Amino acid sequence: MAMVTVSTLKQYLPEITGDSANTDLESLLDRVETATARYMGWQKPDSLPSPRMLQTTYTFYLDGPTLEHPDVLQLPMRPVQSITSIHSDVDRQYGSDTLIDASTYSLDQYLGQVILDPVNATDYFDRGYRAIKVVCSAGFVNSNLPSDLEHGICVWASQLHRNKATQGKDSITQRAATISISPKNMPLEVKEILAPFREPRRIF
Repeated sequence: MAMVTVSTLKQYLPEITGDSANTDLESLLDRVETATARYMGWQKPDSLPSPRMLQTTYTFYLDGPTLEHPDVLQLPMRPVQSITSIHSDVDRQYGSDTLIDASTYSLDQYLGQVILDPVNATDYFDRGYRAIKVVCSAGFVNSNLPSDLEHGICVWASQLHRNKATQGKDSITQRAATISISPKNMPLEVKEILAPFREPRRIF
């Protein structure tokens, strides 16, 4: 399900009138949002085959916090709406005895960070291959997509819609004149819009 509405996308496609194209546009938005989430570095959620913008459940296996900040666990995507559970276990069994008490940490939703309370915490984040298992709800809450991110999705989706008739072509000939077609890859404008939303490990 796409977060951006068809009516919003139509503002970028003034040539479309009526509702006959609504189903196709809804499908296009869903695919563009998936590609955008993947470009941002988001992982696949638990119950879906590919990333989604809309809030859903994720399970992350992490190697632990950094040496500089042993009490801060950085999750691999943001925003994170809530934490279901965190297990810290170098043996990777994640039993009830390795569950970290939720009352001993706080969540920075925007940064996607779990922060241990220095006063109340009785456990710590282990370091080791997949030592930390986090089950959480992450992604954007419905109708709360940042406006600039929504704009980037609409810019890309409108370009893809207009390029449907020229897929696989670099140029077309009309009235004895050859016209070059713009590339089909993600526009630079969209990449610049998405840059602040990308996860640091995906910046290259």
